[in-house]
Amino acid sequence: MISLSAVLGIAAIALGLVLSPGPNMIYLVSRSILQGRRAGLYSLAGIGAGFLVYLTAVTGGLIAVFTVVPPLYLAIKLAGAAYLLWLAWNALKPGGESAFTPRPLPPDPPRKLFTMGLLTCLLNPKLAILYVSLLPQFVDPARGHVAEQSLLLGLTQIVIALTVNGAIVITAGTVAAFLNKRPAWLRVQRYLMGTVLAGLAVHIVTQQTANA
Repeated sequence: MISLSAVLGIAAIALGLVLSPGPNMIYLVSRSILQGRRAGLYSLAGIGAGFLVYLTAVTGGLIAVFTVVPPLYLAIKLAGAAYLLWLAWNALKPGGESAFTPRPLPPDPPRKLFTMGLLTCLLNPKLAILYVSLLPQFVDPARGHVAEQSLLLGLTQIVIALTVNGAIVITAGTVAAFLNKRPAWLRVQRYLMGTVLAGLAVHIVTQQTANA
């Protein structure tokens, strides 16, 4: 139903976004370093619930976007490309802050950790634009079952995000100590991620131009 290129494309974007500093990563790292791995995993469960909320909402509405308002679909695709370029610039510009510099947070019980993880995810602009603007880039209406394509692609993103974030939670303390002693590694990560995101944005724009 969905092509291998679509799966690989959304996987590349999901990996790029989850490895770039943002609200989810910063919150998880801070919780894991200051309150322990268990707190980080409770918070990650809330973030996973937030992913599912976004996926459910978008899956139910994409059919209307594709079949009723084609110009809006085109606008969404171009907005997604523009957002990727913006992320690329933020990754490449000098003076970027490491997500592994934790913010001071008071200890919280499991229920609050889950809730805060959920709210952090729902209020994360990266995730909102990912599901509204970027995921549609890889849905092909000609293949039919638009909602099912969206669901499978969204689940691909969720699996990657939770796997990488879970690894971050488990290794946050070790990684933070490693990176804080080696600032050159932070620069390499930013440059690599910025290049990948910029390349994906150019691909989307040129593909759209060719199809216009």
